[in-house]
Amino acid sequence: MVWYRQRVEEGNRLMAGPDIRATQSGILVDPVYGPAETLPGQYPYTRGIHPTMYRGRHWTMRQYAGYASAEESNRRYRFLLEGGQTGLSVAFDLPTQLGYDPDHPLASGEVGRVGVSVASLDDMATLFDGIPVDRVSTSMTINATAPILLAFYVANALRQGVAPATLSGTVQNDILKEYVARGTYIYPPRASLRLITDTVAFCARELPRWNPISISGYHLREAGATAVQELAFTMANGIEYVRAALTAGLDIDDFAPRLSFFFACHNAFFEEIAKFRAARRLWAETIRDQFGAKRPESWKLRFHTQTAGSTLTAQEPENNVIRVTLQALAAVMGGTQSLHCNALDEALALPTEATARTALRTQQIIAHETGVTDTADPLGGSYFVEALTDEVANGARRLLGDIARIGGAMKAVETGYYARLIEESAYQYQRAIDDGSQVIAGVNRFRSDSGVEPDAQALLSVDATLGAQQAGRLVTLRATRDEDRVQTALTRVREVARGSGNVMEPLIAGAQASATLGELAGALRDVFGEYLDGIA
Repeated sequence: MVWYRQRVEEGNRLMAGPDIRATQSGILVDPVYGPAETLPGQYPYTRGIHPTMYRGRHWTMRQYAGYASAEESNRRYRFLLEGGQTGLSVAFDLPTQLGYDPDHPLASGEVGRVGVSVASLDDMATLFDGIPVDRVSTSMTINATAPILLAFYVANALRQGVAPATLSGTVQNDILKEYVARGTYIYPPRASLRLITDTVAFCARELPRWNPISISGYHLREAGATAVQELAFTMANGIEYVRAALTAGLDIDDFAPRLSFFFACHNAFFEEIAKFRAARRLWAETIRDQFGAKRPESWKLRFHTQTAGSTLTAQEPENNVIRVTLQALAAVMGGTQSLHCNALDEALALPTEATARTALRTQQIIAHETGVTDTADPLGGSYFVEALTDEVANGARRLLGDIARIGGAMKAVETGYYARLIEESAYQYQRAIDDGSQVIAGVNRFRSDSGVEPDAQALLSVDATLGAQQAGRLVTLRATRDEDRVQTALTRVREVARGSGNVMEPLIAGAQASATLGELAGALRDVFGEYLDGIA
């Protein structure tokens, strides 16, 4: 035991030193373990995109939030930032996602319900009032109207005197999965792809610190995809977006470093870790070998993770804290760059301040109390994890081959290939729950009448008069703005959309002229039409 005591004493002496990590017993922890040829920070980045991973910097703690009015959401953002959150993530309501103003008939009953209502530049300014947009990274979960919301964000920065080039963050802007998993599309797929490409090109030129797309497997997974399907379909969609950008004349190394991804993390702890490791490997191979990118930064897959909403249960909701903790830990062990933890009450309502705080504390406890951040890829070299990583990668490769034979991701969407596989997987999973072979504690086994059910009065609710309030604001806005300037801006949006120019510039001009979200989306509808029930 002499060697052990000496090691502990050495650890105790060095624990206060610069970047020295040790266990509570004083055992020193190296930045990384394993042979030199398989270290993190090296192609194909299976073990992580940075040599020391979280030892150098923690992931961005980015709690997804947004509800009711811009004022109420702003208060929640300030609350989270004061509690130690390191990045914002904005949830928008359905009318905003679908390009309708709060006073549109189709917005009735939905304003502010599942996210914040943002219908104008003034709303965006209120949403970020007192928040330094040049220092806080902002992620916006928005797709069909992503160019418009980004235009509002840039216009608000300009109004504040902030240079757009200093803005950092992400706009989801991933439309292909909308036709399969979420349904918040507006325009036909190929028109939507044009808008995405314009956003990518604009950001590459004007917003060098902004991620113009977050290629999302999360919603595919929530719809019922397996881990392997989530990975394969997300990679295929990413390939489709890269091809569209290349066709538009962009250079792969100009935009690939700013592409980002978004994955779910479910309960199968080791499979999820393997999925993240396999994702980095597959994307590095694809970007370097298939598309010929030369810069190592282009090869690195960077991703945000959200714990799985579909695993949360209304029964015994306190159990959701355990589920979320394990999912968050798997995301960290898998090397995520950004993380959101769901709140325990999200199977019942939007999270309250108290449950949102617990979700944020989950990340902080993992980061600061567990020691899992002391060494990069702590499970690297595990026989099980390495084999599972290979199996997940190979399974995804087989699906990618099938998608390539179909003609790519766009064809996989249009032919229903994605939908068929996801529906079958979702059916099989639900059957397993129904017959008890897939155990869900507190639901189909280990049920108890003593679970702590939340008081309905303790759940977050949105004021029923919010829609009328937001509509009233638009009446005032339209009465006080320069209408000729608005119409000129909308005409310019239509002209550029009909041609081959980049729509981002006229959208920003429209935002600055006080055109509303519905008006800007409507101008694009005039040119592109709508995609309804598979009919353009």
